[in-house]
Order: sequence, then C-alpha cells, then structure tokens
Amino acid sequence: MNTPINIIREEIEKSGVLPFARFMELALYHPDGGYYEREQTPGRRGDFYTSVSVGNLFGELLAFQFAEWLEAEVRSQKSEVRIVEAGAHDGQLAKDILNWLQIHHAKLFERIEYIFIEPSPRRQQWQRETVKDFQNVEWLSDFENLKLINQNSKLNGIIFSNELLDAFPVHRFGWDAKGKKWFEWGVALDGDKFIWSRTDNFLAPSDGERVGVRGNLPSSIFHLPSSLLDILPDGYTIETSPVAENWWRDAANVLETGRLVAIDYGLAADELFSPARADGTLRAYFQHRVSEDVLANVGEQDLTAHVNFSAIQKVGEDAGLITEFFGAQTKFLTEILRVAAKNNSFGEWNTKQTRQFQTLTHPEHLGRAFRVLVQSKS
Repeated sequence: MNTPINIIREEIEKSGVLPFARFMELALYHPDGGYYEREQTPGRRGDFYTSVSVGNLFGELLAFQFAEWLEAEVRSQKSEVRIVEAGAHDGQLAKDILNWLQIHHAKLFERIEYIFIEPSPRRQQWQRETVKDFQNVEWLSDFENLKLINQNSKLNGIIFSNELLDAFPVHRFGWDAKGKKWFEWGVALDGDKFIWSRTDNFLAPSDGERVGVRGNLPSSIFHLPSSLLDILPDGYTIETSPVAENWWRDAANVLETGRLVAIDYGLAADELFSPARADGTLRAYFQHRVSEDVLANVGEQDLTAHVNFSAIQKVGEDAGLITEFFGAQTKFLTEILRVAAKNNSFGEWNTKQTRQFQTLTHPEHLGRAFRVLVQSKS
C-alpha cells in the first residue's frame, strides 16, 4: 500500500538516510495518509488549538483590518481586489472574514474576489462546503496558476496565511563544536523503527527548495558570524525551511500592490539562538499532547517548527516589499481593536467575545506564541 510509512521506508532503503524535510513532507501532506489529509477538526477536538478555533472574533478582527487596507486599494483601482488565503484548511477563517465583510462593508464585499491557494483536492472539498454560501470565491493549486489569471489583471489586494509557514518541511542542522562545522540530521531505519542519523554530507534539497545554499547548507546558516559559532554548544540544533522562504518569495512576486501577511508560531533570528532552544523548535503533537518521539506515529501526529521570521522578512525585502509590522499577535490585534473602537465598528461586546479576545491576546494563551509579519508593495 502506498502509505507515507511505506514510501519513507522505501526511500531510506534506497539512500540509507532520508532528509528530515522529506520525512516531514510525506508525514504531513501525502494524499493517502498524510496528517493534513485526515478528516479532523483543528482546535479543542483536534491535536492543536488555534486562533480560528477560539471563535469567529479572530476572523472578524482580520476582516476589519483587511477592509481598512482594501478601501484604499478600491479607491485607486478600477478593477476588483483580491484576498488570497493559503493553507486555509477547512475554510472556517475565510467564512468568518467573508461574513463580516458582507455585513459591514457590502460595497467593498462586491468588489472582492476571495482566492484559496490549496493543492489538496480533499482540503478543497472541505473548504467548498464551508464557504458554499458565497459566490465570489475561487480555488487555485499554486502561485503559478495565480500568475496565469493575473497576466491581464495584476493582483491588487492581500495575500495571507494563518499557521501555514510553521507546517512547511524543515531541515535540521546540528553544530559540531569540536570540528567547527555543521552536520545535518536525517532519518534512518533501525529494524522497523525510524531513528535520527547524523550525516556530514548535507543531504540534497527536496523539490522546490531553490534557496541559495553552499554545499546544500542554507545561506542563512552558512553566513552566521564566527563570534556566534564560537559560543554555540556542541550539538546545538536549528531548523531551516527553504520551502517557506520560497513560498514567501513567490507570493511577493505575484503581488502588484497590497500586502503580504503571515500569522504563525515563530521568532526573530536572535530569539532562536537561545540556550532554551539548544535542541531546536521542532515539535510533534499527538492526541492533544506534545509527543515524545517526532519520528513516531507517522501521519497521525502534527509536526511543526518555529518560523524564522528574520529570514522570511529578508526574503520579502529582497523582493521589493516594505516591512510595516512584525510583532506579537497581542500587539497586532490590540491595535486593530483600538482603531475599530474609534468608529464603534464592533459595537458593545458580549461576554463570549470578550473571552475570545482575551484568549487571542493573553501572553499565556495565544497572544505571545503567535507572531505577525506584514509587508507591503505600493
């Protein structure tokens, strides 16, 4: 049977050691048994708790901010404006955003085309069911298709993702303090069990990993200053995601005017290099808890690593974007609410809405864990 486990075993038997990025790709995204192909509900009933599963307030706050941005686009553009969401999972966030825009900004809503970037036919089906009451929606599998429909009409609007970048496959690199060199952690077999295997020959990048490398070592690591390397402990581990960086670059190149937004678990580069993160940020979540073994339960547990937002920010700026905001979700959402309160856009909140906002912004809940990056092109 063509399951992720069987494919991983076959590829290890051929090569000896499999790049962890390839292991993660198969475990999460394989159409026959990948974790994100399962019929599940993110949130309290799933293996992870998200801003979307807190309630519809998260989408409504984003909708208010999107409207503030898009009203300016509408005034300067005769064509329609677009909201592009990538990694929408079941489409609930899109539904919350569209509902609020339809009620509170009806004229703007009529000018908006909402586009899902979704390569998975199964997830497309979930999304279609969720937003079936809206007509101004479309599905594309990737940015190449988005470029095709934009040949005669450039993309003006917003491209955004929520909890997407941290789910892209990562490579894991470790520091050999004695040898003053990096090595890569791959995946090997010990009988029927998947185990970590160190290799000094950097493993070939997977399909789509176009980020500049030196001997397949990502440039973001290769160019680290020697003063930092001199104090790194032996075995210090860090993850990199060339796929995430390439995704951001593709999005930046598609955007004619507007904003590119990412909301995700992540840190700035200087925060990643911390004694508290000597083992990296890679985590597995299985049945509501952190799993002890990242390589176990293939296709049944979520795998995630913190986004290096400094690397993503640099990719965007190199592509001509201007960074407008980078910070914690609590600061981002609180500022949205401050502006909205001036014109009473949300009216008086009930107890449920207040609790949702507290969960979204409290440092001990989701407020500090999530970071927001907003970059723009004019």
